[in-house]
Amino acid sequence: MNSLYGRFGMDPNFENNLIIEELDLDSYMDKFVVLEYTGLCNNKLLICYKNTEGNIPNSMSKERTKNVSVPIASAITAYARIFMSQFKNNPEFLLYYSDTDSIYVDRELDPKWLSNKLGHFKLENIFTKAVFLAPKVYGGITESGEEITKVKGLKNKVSFEDLESLLAEKKSIEFSQEKWFKSIKKSNISVVQQIYTLTVTDNKRQLVYKNKKLGGQLLKVG
Repeated sequence: MNSLYGRFGMDPNFENNLIIEELDLDSYMDKFVVLEYTGLCNNKLLICYKNTEGNIPNSMSKERTKNVSVPIASAITAYARIFMSQFKNNPEFLLYYSDTDSIYVDRELDPKWLSNKLGHFKLENIFTKAVFLAPKVYGGITESGEEITKVKGLKNKVSFEDLESLLAEKKSIEFSQEKWFKSIKKSNISVVQQIYTLTVTDNKRQLVYKNKKLGGQLLKVG
């Protein structure tokens, strides 16, 4: 469902790709917003451009169906924020973390909010310990002892112990992971080992330290 309404909110000016002669680059820059271009063999260029004024090259004259509606995406986002505000500003429980359509709180929700119906919540886990470090970076230990950790952008599995260690001020952990890069100009794909640095961020939140430890103590959930 998130992907569906997100598509409605896409930029209606799609990016186009076209192979042209090098000599024609200036004329394309006059008519379109050329985002980037890559040199090819035989005096050819691969250009990426946006058609913002309705100008379409002859070779690209076939109309593309966009299925974009920014008002629909805006309305869904606004109503979702209104709905989630009931839980973010509720004095009946302590909110530890929230995302677009999820919350982590210190007690069970009223059963009227729990079901398989569209727009309701479902109980996924009950954590006995949990840490929430940044947007989409959190982890916990369930009642059965299972470790569940989420780190956006990192392919390697992170232990709960690693996440817990990041509560210390100025603490960070580096991971090495594979990343693939494609080169149209060289006609190849290279695999490179990259360093991913995991640390606490103040993005969308204010960091509060006590005795050089984030939040003063590990959250006890249950």
